[in-house]
Amino acid sequence: MEILYEDNHLIAINKPAGTLVQGDETGDRPLAEDVKAYIKEKYGKPGDVFLGVIHRLDRPVSGATIFARTSKALERMNKIFAEREVEKTYWAIVNKRPEPLEAHLTHYILKDSSRNVIKVFDQLSSRAKQAKKAELDYRLIGEIGEHFLLEVSLQTGRPHQIRGQLAKIGCPIRGDLKYGFPKPNKDASIHLHCRRLSFVHPVSKEKVSILAKAPNDQIWNLFKGI
Repeated sequence: MEILYEDNHLIAINKPAGTLVQGDETGDRPLAEDVKAYIKEKYGKPGDVFLGVIHRLDRPVSGATIFARTSKALERMNKIFAEREVEKTYWAIVNKRPEPLEAHLTHYILKDSSRNVIKVFDQLSSRAKQAKKAELDYRLIGEIGEHFLLEVSLQTGRPHQIRGQLAKIGCPIRGDLKYGFPKPNKDASIHLHCRRLSFVHPVSKEKVSILAKAPNDQIWNLFKGI
């Protein structure tokens, strides 16, 4: 595990692509269990270790993930996320130069739970009465051959939001078959990475900025100098 931040209340990990944050029906071991084991061994804690999942990254996504080490921190961080007081910055590699090169996107998202996908609409309509507003800002920060690196700042936190909204403007994320990229990555990852999370610490009230380096693979390494 690559530990990005740790104190008595919070711990942040650079999640590898392909790893679950929290257990699901697959039964695969999630990152949360590895973090618990690390805390138990490092601090010699007897019995079960408390660990609260604050936010989740999709399994094929990499990057900064925060867990709460105390119930107080969990409650306060949940409120911070719910009230959109966290600055969330992602990197995404797409196969098409977006037009314009930077923009604010507003769409409406409707989740299809049976297929675990979202539908993205330009506006509310009778087909999407239950859709939720989704907003983000993106800008092009790197371009090498047919690979375009976008920096994305999330204004809302909807399921699959970045994946769906970028696909909607014709720029699906590399490897993301679910949202229109033509071929998968060999390891079933997608090139979406949670680069930075910034917020006011729920206990100390100090500003915290957690930065996660991109995965070490051939495509990400094209942009290593950024």
